[in-house]
Amino acid sequence: MSGIIGKKVGMTSIFDETGKNIPCTVIEAGPCVVTQVKTEDTDGYAAVQLAYGEAKEKNTSGPLKGHFQKAGTTPKRKLVEFQTFPDEKSLGDTVAVDIFEIGDFVDVVGTSKGKGFQGVVKRHGFGGVGMQTHGQHNRLRAPGSLGASSWPSRVFKGMRMAGQMGNVRVKVQNLEVVKIYPEHNLLVVKGSIPGAKGSIVIVDK
Repeated sequence: MSGIIGKKVGMTSIFDETGKNIPCTVIEAGPCVVTQVKTEDTDGYAAVQLAYGEAKEKNTSGPLKGHFQKAGTTPKRKLVEFQTFPDEKSLGDTVAVDIFEIGDFVDVVGTSKGKGFQGVVKRHGFGGVGMQTHGQHNRLRAPGSLGASSWPSRVFKGMRMAGQMGNVRVKVQNLEVVKIYPEHNLLVVKGSIPGAKGSIVIVDK
């Protein structure tokens, strides 16, 4: 699949031809630089590596500096491989938002907002206030029983409990491209995408 790396700008809404208000997300998509072209002969598979976002040279390792110099570009923040592109790419080429068209459907991958340590009501949607039974006693947001005490004398893997919530990789599929602004490298997709404003996202065609 072909795609591009971008940054979540924020949400807005637009009106379609029928006057319906559509919630949308604005993505700054690219421009990305081709920093490596992998082939079946040399790497065992075909892929195009794209780089996005400026990074400070002092925060870039020596091997990566050489990697970017070979492509004739400055150090970048994010590197992502894409399996197929409609046309052949070579080192130093630029991939911009014009690879998309209005009406295309895309998958967007991002990192969800971190929520910290949360209980079972927020993390798993437990009922909370209500039944004070099944080992819940009188603590209205407690999870209740975690299993039998006699056998197996342990808590099964996968038990829904309190813990770290958010800050994980999330993919949202089949979002429609409703607007494209090539002069500003902006892509407007229907619906919401994971992550905070300014976070890096991957848009797959």
